[in-house]
Amino acid sequence: MKAIVMAAGEGVRLKPLTETRPKVLLPVAGKPILHHLLIEAKKAGITEAIIVVRYLKDKIIEYFSRAEVKKELGINLSFIEQGPDNGTGAAVRTCEKMVQDTFVVLAGDIVTESSVIKAVIDGHEGRITLAVKKVSNPHAYGVVELSNGKVSIFEEKPKHPKSDLANLSIYCMEPTIFSDIRELSKSSRGEYEIVDLFVGAKAVVTEGYWRDIGYPWDLLEANEELLTKMDMRSEHVENSTIAGKVIMESGAKIINSYVEGIAYIGAGTVIGPNAYLRGYNSIGKNCSIGPGSTVKSSILLDHVNAKHLTYIGDSVIGEDVNFGSGTQIANYRFDSGNINVQTERGWANSGRNKLGVIVGDKTKFGVLSCTMPGKLIGSNCWIRSGVVVNKNVPSGSNVYTRQPIEFGKMEAESD
Repeated sequence: MKAIVMAAGEGVRLKPLTETRPKVLLPVAGKPILHHLLIEAKKAGITEAIIVVRYLKDKIIEYFSRAEVKKELGINLSFIEQGPDNGTGAAVRTCEKMVQDTFVVLAGDIVTESSVIKAVIDGHEGRITLAVKKVSNPHAYGVVELSNGKVSIFEEKPKHPKSDLANLSIYCMEPTIFSDIRELSKSSRGEYEIVDLFVGAKAVVTEGYWRDIGYPWDLLEANEELLTKMDMRSEHVENSTIAGKVIMESGAKIINSYVEGIAYIGAGTVIGPNAYLRGYNSIGKNCSIGPGSTVKSSILLDHVNAKHLTYIGDSVIGEDVNFGSGTQIANYRFDSGNINVQTERGWANSGRNKLGVIVGDKTKFGVLSCTMPGKLIGSNCWIRSGVVVNKNVPSGSNVYTRQPIEFGKMEAESD
């Protein structure tokens, strides 16, 4: 069976991480979210995937064209570019000439497991079947009401949901659906939405794991889930305590350090000496976490340096980021409340009472700088020594503080 994977979107709510990479290449547990999705799709019986691309398409094609990636996935991949029309309907319509039989449609920015995909395939009836799941915050998703197993009402992100069943963006369809897709009109958002075809469609209520990666902090929750399922794999561990589990790639080292919880450590990364990892961490390739530095429940991309007395908690850090000595990432409010984040689409409640900072690529922190909880710092920034970041920082910013310095004369010592 073929799958159409929608991977053309920009991921505005995931900035600054998506300023330099498409959202489907954002990593959790050491691999891009789309990589994890394709592994689960294969387990569910998918043998071929058509990936619909547009934003930063070359990066997606380059990654999935690597020999080692193709070997690990074991699935035939092809790529097609979505045209100027936006929306899920436009994405699926792009592949009309490439499918002749029953097919699956997957959003490329979800983390799920094979049982969810297989449940939709096994339960498929009619022209379209969709997966739904009970969620605690239905106002954040497309919500369906069911009658005799079929969709009676569909609402997109309603303020007052009438149901707690969320659309998971996992569908099974017949090729005859393309005639309906061609007749779609633009939605109020100016997009061609496949959800307009849902009323009357069968819905399969699933129980398996599923997470939509809509905001950067969703990566942290998905990272925890995937790390829990991975097998331990140790490399060079020297004079260190592992109170939990490590998944280490070739050339990774842990030296005179303490690891508590679960940690994925990328190829060539050195932890220590005298470093502390706790919680659920995913650390990329060729990173250095040095003396007196702590990383807690965070995702660090490749080439991140925190060599001296740095604390990084509940954060997502882009590539080539350098933390000066004594950099501190605050991740907790005095009132213990959930942390709100100001995004390009307005304020968002993270639903977390611990959240540090989201940092874009190639940003540098000076000594003794710090950040307040839930701040977004763009790419190619300099956060100068002693700065307290208490608001979002746009990409390309040089952030510094002015400190008046006064000099007095030393008093002569008395006999």
